[in-house]
Amino acid sequence: MVHHLWLTAKLDIAESLRARWFLLYSLVFGGIVALLFLFGLTESRVMGFTGLSRLLIVYIQLCMAILPIFVLITTVRSVAGDREAGVFEYLLSLPVSLAGWYWGKLLGRFITVYLPVFLAMLAAALWAKLNGLAIPWLQFIFYSGLLLALTWCFLGLGLLLSTLARSIDIAQGLGFLLWLLLLLFLDLILLGILIQQQTQPEIVVAIALLNPMQVFRTAAMLLFDPQLVLLGPAAYVILDHFGNTGYILWAFLYPIILGSLAALLGYHLFKRGDLP
Repeated sequence: MVHHLWLTAKLDIAESLRARWFLLYSLVFGGIVALLFLFGLTESRVMGFTGLSRLLIVYIQLCMAILPIFVLITTVRSVAGDREAGVFEYLLSLPVSLAGWYWGKLLGRFITVYLPVFLAMLAAALWAKLNGLAIPWLQFIFYSGLLLALTWCFLGLGLLLSTLARSIDIAQGLGFLLWLLLLLFLDLILLGILIQQQTQPEIVVAIALLNPMQVFRTAAMLLFDPQLVLLGPAAYVILDHFGNTGYILWAFLYPIILGSLAALLGYHLFKRGDLP
């Protein structure tokens, strides 16, 4: 199985590198870093953060909005696209296990999706080093880990949706709908209804923290705003129940667990379903 997994991953990586979406995807994140340097963001100061720290704060906030939709729209095409193209008919005639093919797809897509995001941050760090700016390695590692967890989460969700959908159009529609739903729940927008109904604050915050995008955003804020002042009263509920260290662990583990469970459910449905 490991051999089949690695071969499928290499094939998926090769296909992604030739695809137009990967070129656009890489240009978006590389362009974001270039524009942030061009606009002199490293020379500004907000809440005591300047230089590369200031750039990384803005970059991570932009990634929160852009990365999930890119991952979902490109990943949901994986299984649904191969089903429409008739790839499964050839797959069943080859000595490739279903597990090796499925998890190889996930591994290959993870590499191609995460590397451009990470390399853009690494390029920013190298450019800052050449220009004599201090590199906040702790912040760099922290944000790299958050992006890894967010990427894995939406890859798992994307594969699950791709398994459920019977066509590419339906898969992309489901992916966009999921992203829009999570975006609407960001910053407790729709949870205002619960507050109007006098729901307990703990329940409202708990529902909000089931949203991986909200978890990611709050954890990113925690590094430069340890008291989460920007969140208002909700910060007291979060910090009282989690604490700073506990919430950081939640921000890393929850998206990874959620993405893994979604991928496992997708594999279960994929294995039991009618492949052709």
